[in-house]
Amino acid sequence: MECIVHFEVEYKQKTKELRGLIFLDKGKTPTEQDFLSMFGDMGYKLRLADQENLVFLPTEPSAEYQKVRIRRLDTGEENYQTDRELKSIISNLLPKDTRPI
Repeated sequence: MECIVHFEVEYKQKTKELRGLIFLDKGKTPTEQDFLSMFGDMGYKLRLADQENLVFLPTEPSAEYQKVRIRRLDTGEENYQTDRELKSIISNLLPKDTRPI
């Protein structure tokens, strides 16, 4: 099964949105090592810094990029993913004290 990894690479002046490909057995999800191997094949030497948000930082201090963040995974199957940014915006806009009308 193919898994398309949509990610962004943050540089000092800009952010690039890119994609990578991981081959998996049916029903499996990518592991940290799968991501690191994919990024290594693309020339990015990284380490996982934030497992919850899938943020990777460079292992070499001379790297031109500052961080890599995985935005979403596409396995070709229809699935629901929570948009964390939208959820955060909505939770900040809704009143904290809710009561029935």
